[in-house]
Amino acid sequence: EAMCSDKLQTGLLVAGYLVYLLVGAAVFQALERTAEKQEKIAAAQMKEAFLQTFTQLTVAEMEQFMKNLTKAIQNGVYPVGNESQLEESNWDFSNSFFFAGTVVSTIGYGTLHPKTAGGQLFCVFFALFGIPLNIVFLHRVGKMLSLLCKKLGKFLYEKGMRKKKIKFLTLLFFLATGVLVFLCLPSVFFQITEGWSYSEGIYFAFITLSTIGFGDYVVGKQSDRNYFSYYRVLVAIWILFGLAWIALLFNL
Repeated sequence: EAMCSDKLQTGLLVAGYLVYLLVGAAVFQALERTAEKQEKIAAAQMKEAFLQTFTQLTVAEMEQFMKNLTKAIQNGVYPVGNESQLEESNWDFSNSFFFAGTVVSTIGYGTLHPKTAGGQLFCVFFALFGIPLNIVFLHRVGKMLSLLCKKLGKFLYEKGMRKKKIKFLTLLFFLATGVLVFLCLPSVFFQITEGWSYSEGIYFAFITLSTIGFGDYVVGKQSDRNYFSYYRVLVAIWILFGLAWIALLFNL
């Protein structure tokens, strides 16, 4: 009965956590998408005006253009290519879900951030409740994984192995398995999808799962590559379970 209650609580927590992220993603998308489109149109117009008049620009006008261009890039708007890029959004559902995941996990790459007053205010409240929820979620997933450790330890103990050796082998097994599943294999995936080198994939995976999140490497940001739908959602799920694995290592 206690086990059934524990499973029910875990199921409700996981469902609640996912619903929280989905609702957050939908709100960020609704608040930020229109403002971003206007910013893209303004950047495209600025580029067009520059191309028509760049031979006649004064030094002061050129400096102003560079400032505007730098600001646009900092806001995630890259005025490169044709007008079809106006239809693509940094705040589609996949990107919004990815952003929501990086907020509650405190990674905060800094490459995507809310720019409207409503989006910024919502982000404060979303993080305020989302970060504790994320900690509870990771603790629960870590606890579930630690039960697997106990089962493995019990199996080895029944085989006549000493407790100290069991502790060492259990830690080694989950460390090696986690490194393979959450660092080595995803790095191959990033190498193929992003065109990075394998060492860059390892670097990105570690910087992300350690929640350092420099933002120098971020998935799904290269305009010259075709990403499959919900690629960043998949990466967000990898991050969440990768963080749970790290929480388990700390528990062990």
